[in-house]
Amino acid sequence: MHSSRSQSAMEYLMTYGWAILIIAVVLGVLFELGMFNPANFASKAQPGSCYVYRPYGHLTNDFINLAGECNNDLPEYVASFSGSGYISANVTNLPVRAAQRTAVAWFYTTDFTPSQSGIGIFGYGTDVCTGENFYAAVGTSCSGTSPPGHVWVDTWCTCQDIPPYPPSGWTFVVYEYNGTSQTAYVGSGGGQLSVVHGSPFTANTPDTLFLIGAATLWNGNPSSYEFDGDVANVQLYDTALSANAISALYDEGIGGAPINLQSLVGWWPLNGNTQDYSGNGYKGQISGTVTFTNQWASGYRAP
Repeated sequence: MHSSRSQSAMEYLMTYGWAILIIAVVLGVLFELGMFNPANFASKAQPGSCYVYRPYGHLTNDFINLAGECNNDLPEYVASFSGSGYISANVTNLPVRAAQRTAVAWFYTTDFTPSQSGIGIFGYGTDVCTGENFYAAVGTSCSGTSPPGHVWVDTWCTCQDIPPYPPSGWTFVVYEYNGTSQTAYVGSGGGQLSVVHGSPFTANTPDTLFLIGAATLWNGNPSSYEFDGDVANVQLYDTALSANAISALYDEGIGGAPINLQSLVGWWPLNGNTQDYSGNGYKGQISGTVTFTNQWASGYRAP
């Protein structure tokens, strides 16, 4: 009797074991692709649903406030760069020279192509060390000799490597200049923020364009190190935000609203368009190939 039951059990496993194994493998693959990520099923903010209202117009700060549905919901879309396009904005009150500034963005990429200068996400500049440039990048280390997968910030002549190597999923990156030295913040995969303080440097005369998806301008054209991946929620401030403010921005997540409206210069959520939702009207202009995709949440994990 026992032998018959054992034989039946073995026959059952032999018959259905492969099917069970295949189902397990498929479920594992779907999990790795993020199909069971809650972000895929979360409500999405429509383009333009949250914005800064400036009742007295461009560059005014009296009685400014957030308007619309500002619930830090995940965006419906993010900007997708193919490595052959970028977004530029002619920001007339761009913080330059020794002026304090903070640039914030979220990015995702799987392209860690080695290069000496990496791939820029945002920045402005002219030529090499004669102009001013700041950007976050992915690629090799600052020296160009380490394995690809690093994230770093650069003022072209002053470069600081920052962990993690490589980033995991969507990455939050901040470049900050306090008038004397630079600081970088990076967070990804739901982990803590990493902080690197840069050495002092003297800023030079900048170009007037703010770039998203390209590192710098070279004789009026973007450098060859254009970004290949997705970017969202780019914010530019004319002050050095405090560490607590930056941590709060990270905790808001990829759909978070600006945290210091009085110092906000530009805000490009890139949620389906290149509009500047800071109320200052610095709409971005697309050059080359930049698209908007709603197939992005599978790589995102909330902080």
